Amino acid sequence: MLRRLLSLLVVISPGISSAQAADLIKIGILGIDNYGSVAYTEFLNKPHAEGVFEGVRVVAAYPIGSDDYPDSDKLLAQWKEQLLNFYQNPADPKDAVPPIEMVNSVDELLAKCDAIMIFSIDGRLHLSQATTVLKAGKPLFISRPLASSPEDAVAILKLAEETGTPCWSSSQHRYNTGFSGMRDHPEVGRVIGCDVYGGWNVDAAEADKFTRPLHSIETLYTIMGPGVVSVTCASTPTTESITAVWNDGRVGTYRGIKQGAVKYSATVFGEKGVSTAGIYGHGVPVNGIVPTTDNYVGYEGLAIEIARFFQTGVAPVKPTETLEIFALMQAAEESKSQDGAMVKLKNLWEPSAR
Repeated sequence: MLRRLLSLLVVISPGISSAQAADLIKIGILGIDNYGSVAYTEFLNKPHAEGVFEGVRVVAAYPIGSDDYPDSDKLLAQWKEQLLNFYQNPADPKDAVPPIEMVNSVDELLAKCDAIMIFSIDGRLHLSQATTVLKAGKPLFISRPLASSPEDAVAILKLAEETGTPCWSSSQHRYNTGFSGMRDHPEVGRVIGCDVYGGWNVDAAEADKFTRPLHSIETLYTIMGPGVVSVTCASTPTTESITAVWNDGRVGTYRGIKQGAVKYSATVFGEKGVSTAGIYGHGVPVNGIVPTTDNYVGYEGLAIEIARFFQTGVAPVKPTETLEIFALMQAAEESKSQDGAMVKLKNLWEPSAR
């Protein structure tokens, strides 16, 4: 367990016993201009947390943004206010949660925390931020994207291995039940192929251009698993179309929607049947009907995995799979520049730890 004793300066709320406080995993946030800083803290800091959320809490944040990312300053101020007000002044004092402390440097954040989450919206900052955290030996979760380029992604995961520090990144789409439940869906059986669709932002900020398909590519991997060997990509004013071939002959596609209505889902082809996947935030289809009035689950699935990671030190997504996704996006860009030619995936780096 990655649990450490609280310092004498920690304020214990009325709802937390001394024994619980002694086992608390103190989490810090580096960069807060990404909405994820708010979305996951809402789960990690709930009063009277139970189950996987018991014993973990965000205690501090370093509120920095990006000088050249659109609206970073505006987003930073918005999410900072929400973080400071989370679960403060409850009607019942027993529901009180200690306020999140805003610190003035990375060093101060590292000194106060056992583990770190990076939520800078600009992926170009992640390598330098992660380097400081990993060299300090603090377990690290990086909100998507892991990095803004394959080179930075390799550098981060390589340093994590060199320092022996647990580190991973994921889109929340990977843990959406409507997607993850399709891998063993009784109406589909073993998955033979999958067509994923989602938005493609034609006006994306420079920092996001390479990783635009990441949400949907992670959906594709959630349903199909790793093993892509080659990619082709066709790009038109209405669609970004990526076709991937797996090492066992299976085929998966991603349709990036540039014009028209945008939804995030997939069609899954299996040994037993063909089915539409659930829509993002909802569950798997039953008898071919996709639920839309069930309990909406957006960020909770990934929040559970983040909490579990900080408790166990075991990353649920292997670095080899994360790097394969970056290699796929790189191959798609190369294919597009070659008028849709087939491009084999490069082995970006082979971690020794699996």
